[in-house]
Amino acid sequence: MNVLGLSFNYHDSAACLIQDGKIIAACEEERFCRRKHTAEFPEQAIHYVLREAGLSIDEITHIAFYEKPIVKFDRIFRGSLAAWPRSFTLFSKGMRHWLSNKIRVVDQSKKRLNTRKPIACIPHHVSHAASAYYPSGFKSSAILTMDGVGEWATTGIGHGQGTTFDMINEIRYPHSIGLLFSTITAYLGFKVNDAEWKVMGLAPYGKPTLVDKFKKIVQLRKDGSFNLDLSYFSHHWCSQRMFSKKWEQLFGQKSRKPESNLTDFHRDFACSGQLIVEELILNVARASHSLTGEKRLCIGGGVGLNSVANWRILQETDFDEVFIQPAAGDDGGALGAASFMAYGLLGEPLPGPMTHAYYGPGFSNDEVEQFLVSHNIPHQKYDEEAMCQESAKLLANNKVIGWFQGRQEFGPRSLGHRSIIGNPANPKMKDIINAKVKYREAFRPFAPSVLEEEAHIYFDINKGLKLPFMLMVPQVRSEWAPRLPAITHKDGSGRVQTVNLKDNEIYYKMIKAVGEETGIPMVINTSFNVRGEPIVTSPEQAYDCFCRTGIDILVIENFIITDKPRNVDHEEGMKYSKGLEGMSQ
Repeated sequence: MNVLGLSFNYHDSAACLIQDGKIIAACEEERFCRRKHTAEFPEQAIHYVLREAGLSIDEITHIAFYEKPIVKFDRIFRGSLAAWPRSFTLFSKGMRHWLSNKIRVVDQSKKRLNTRKPIACIPHHVSHAASAYYPSGFKSSAILTMDGVGEWATTGIGHGQGTTFDMINEIRYPHSIGLLFSTITAYLGFKVNDAEWKVMGLAPYGKPTLVDKFKKIVQLRKDGSFNLDLSYFSHHWCSQRMFSKKWEQLFGQKSRKPESNLTDFHRDFACSGQLIVEELILNVARASHSLTGEKRLCIGGGVGLNSVANWRILQETDFDEVFIQPAAGDDGGALGAASFMAYGLLGEPLPGPMTHAYYGPGFSNDEVEQFLVSHNIPHQKYDEEAMCQESAKLLANNKVIGWFQGRQEFGPRSLGHRSIIGNPANPKMKDIINAKVKYREAFRPFAPSVLEEEAHIYFDINKGLKLPFMLMVPQVRSEWAPRLPAITHKDGSGRVQTVNLKDNEIYYKMIKAVGEETGIPMVINTSFNVRGEPIVTSPEQAYDCFCRTGIDILVIENFIITDKPRNVDHEEGMKYSKGLEGMSQ
């Protein structure tokens, strides 16, 4: 069986291919078209997954789409009528777009794919649930899905047993954890569906002084459900703003203009908003345990990328294990649709636990060398061991490295294959990378990649705990926090990625070599891109990013590049990162 899963039309379009029960390839369209979070038909991603599997579209046996367009249309139509006449503009624009495009997604997809095969439309939250449950490796578990909105559901609780699962409870639009967090993001002047993690990054700099005001907006119930006071919102009737004037009156300020200075109010607002969202998530997680009696939990949907809340679920609920699929958002819907078709409907053998996210494009040493030679780029070739040793020495000397190895990660996190890495012990490294490389706000934190077997030494976690997807935020141990300033956030935490030899051999060997050089087997790990651009996919894109930024060294497979064709002026990046935002750690 060759199953193709698709997600598109909203954000983070992607394609996934499962062959005979095995995930062969999965990738976001943005990685090819270079338009971040693109919603367009994932044509290039489809070509890639077919090529990776050595298949043509005629050899695909089943195709699955990650939601039901007719049901979603019904929700938008009914919701617009319920908010009439305020929703007139939203209704008129939405109906034109839906009737000309989105409602015909099946026919249009067949045309773009040049196939007559049927396309199964899987409910959105079923896709999220499948993307989390089937790759978890659990024989049974509770399932929790949380996002902005699918068709009607915004939050769902499911119960998985064996090869099947049932969704047993749901919360419906317009009451939504994801839309609440997006409203918080928009009010802070950040971009929705792109910069929600900026709120998480900013929150530790503030105080929870506004929680009582948020409690006027959100009502939590003991059964895990919640209710939003819709008078504070406009997302259900307006496409331009997510919050109403009443929201601004409650908090006593107009929304922050994008790119303007952050104040103590904004920091306190982020802290309070993040805290209320955490409480909502914990409440529904506890309800999922009560309803299922399970000790394991799988989380799907974009809210599952809230790594601070994820750690609190593991620490503060009765679940012993929590699995979050690395592409938890709409990109993972492609995996979920394909998984539900393959395992839930067709009975393919389960794939076992997902232990890595490396399902995107990769390049051989021969391909890399051909690129370097054809473009006359000076380089040095090493064998694998020597490359890792040399990279470790450069990192120990506080060089910033663009690190490009193996197949690209699926999902928003760079996990050691398309990463910018540095020395976590250097107190200046965080500001250096933010200002000279990423060109982003100075408060933005960096994550540590650490050897799995030694992570418990530096972080407050149990020995052997696997955190391969950088989706939980434990505390840095107090004795190590002063020695690891570049990865220790304001509240003493760190968003950890544990690395083992089996799943990430070259990255592991390099980090181990770093430990031999510095005494600490750990590196800073941030995504290989600059602000506003997708993560690099090809050697060409990696070299271009290297040339345009303050990255000191570029390592692509076994090749190390040190020379740049021009000097890079970092003044604007420095201004944005430190002066414009007016804060640094």
